[in-house]
Amino acid sequence: MTGARHILVLPDRDAAEEVAGALPERFGTAPEPQLVRDALAGEDDAEDAQWLVVIEDPTGELDPAALDALADEYDGWLEAE
Repeated sequence: MTGARHILVLPDRDAAEEVAGALPERFGTAPEPQLVRDALAGEDDAEDAQWLVVIEDPTGELDPAALDALADEYDGWLEAE
């Protein structure tokens, strides 16, 4: 199976950090996922930013539905590619 990149969209930094911390335990992910602040178009206020958790999946073994369910626990979602 080919590798993939999964992007989870979370409402704030705290949620993104919690999800990133849960990934290794729940999915055995490595390396550490990348956290990226995603300012909404036209917004400068830090309160109006979403956070992305970028997960590299070189073996393509992670279940997108399970990742989406994890993000949903934190009011987020898996970004469709």
